[in-house]
Amino acid sequence: MTTTVVATAFGGPEVLSVVDEPTGVPGPGEVLVDVRAAGTNPVDVKLYGGAYGKDPAQLPMRLGLEAAGVVSAVGDDAVGPEGPVQIGDDVIAYPIQGAYTSQVVVAASSVVRKPTTLSFAEAGGLLLTGCTAVHALTVTGVGVGDTVVVHGASGGVGMMAVQLAVNAGARVIATSSEGNHAYLRELGAEPVTYGDGLVERIRALAPAGVDAAIDAVGTSEAVDTSVALVPDRSRIVTIAAFQRGLELGIKVIGMFPGADPGTEIRAAGRLELARQAEAGNLLVRVARAYPLKDVAAAHLELLSGHTHGKIVLIP
Repeated sequence: MTTTVVATAFGGPEVLSVVDEPTGVPGPGEVLVDVRAAGTNPVDVKLYGGAYGKDPAQLPMRLGLEAAGVVSAVGDDAVGPEGPVQIGDDVIAYPIQGAYTSQVVVAASSVVRKPTTLSFAEAGGLLLTGCTAVHALTVTGVGVGDTVVVHGASGGVGMMAVQLAVNAGARVIATSSEGNHAYLRELGAEPVTYGDGLVERIRALAPAGVDAAIDAVGTSEAVDTSVALVPDRSRIVTIAAFQRGLELGIKVIGMFPGADPGTEIRAAGRLELARQAEAGNLLVRVARAYPLKDVAAAHLELLSGHTHGKIVLIP
């Protein structure tokens, strides 16, 4: 049997239940993964919270879009982006549905090899935030010699964007609370505290100007500051302030009508993220790991907005 988290209704974490189901059998082009860790993300809460609709046909809803684990069975022609997938492979599966589970059948095309440098908990939180950061940096063209501001730099996407931008040769100015400044410096960024006077503080750090901005938090301050600092709005991107971004003519990416889903960019980004992590150039900060049975508590912490790193579930 497989232990799985489902949402039995639309609402808050109280609608989550842990149930036992028969173990799935992989068909052609599929593999069975014994999950060691599943990453949690705000979009998971939005899905059962009804942000994308409340169709009863979606219930009970399996949750989780990314997981790391070990392949325990393979179907015919189980070939992933890096070649044939075999029993015993340590892998990351993304994008998938139903990652909050002890075993999950997924398309082999969603599986990449787990970097040996990352634990299962770290690997379980690598790809969703990482691919979002890759998408943001790609559409804004961040590269060597650029000065880029990353808003919400201590969050999951923000920390990925900081590292990837630094690795690409950019200068990174990272907004966060003061308590995260030391860690952001370790990642190669120049931290600055958000709040009143943010534009002036950034201008003092970058008197020659700012080339691009990544809004990973969605606040009015992040959007207004970006527009004030970056002359070319095509080099500003938001992953959260969807409606405001569309109105201002900046790049909008993610799951929202009119936003760019970046499917091909994100798919290709998985291999690049795994490569950089394997080389030791990309870190995943795990804020806390919860047992699968404590999923409601994990989501309450996720909803608090005060986490600094990934929250993962351990079956």
